Amino acid sequence: MTIKTDLEKVFSIKNIYFYITKLQQFNYIIIMRKLGLLLVTLVFGAGVYAQNGPKIEFKTETIDYGTVTKGEDNGVRFFEFTNTGDAPLIISKVNSSCGCTVPSYPKDPIMPGKTGQIEVKYNMNPGPINKTVTVESNAVNKQSGRVPLRIKGTVTKTETDSKASVLEKKKTLPQS
Repeated sequence: MTIKTDLEKVFSIKNIYFYITKLQQFNYIIIMRKLGLLLVTLVFGAGVYAQNGPKIEFKTETIDYGTVTKGEDNGVRFFEFTNTGDAPLIISKVNSSCGCTVPSYPKDPIMPGKTGQIEVKYNMNPGPINKTVTVESNAVNKQSGRVPLRIKGTVTKTETDSKASVLEKKKTLPQS
């Protein structure tokens, strides 16, 4: 009889109700924790998007020269950008990945809503083009204010360059 009475105590309506309410309270706590975490995430996420300061947006971050012929193309291209922020944008430095690419940039601040250009001149050496130009600025929407720009394509020799190099090789061959 003691087992039956113990089971009756455990499975009584009162005890079942007690455990169900505790379980509901526990689920309520878990749900509230999840909602609190979601709220914190939304607040911090909104802070990232509500950054004040200069912002730089390029029309394109890659320029494809395509296949160009040396001597027929001067190698100059322009990266256009806009300051979409609410403060003057200052470009402090522009570096190229090698000496064959020469960038130039505006030294004056770019006011909010205004546009500017980064000029890139490639020396047009025959072969593939795959170079990077890194723009450093005070932009708050890019990591450390840096934006990597790329140029790519292929430079081919002109027919006269090809014939001249063959003739030069024939002239330099030793006479026997």
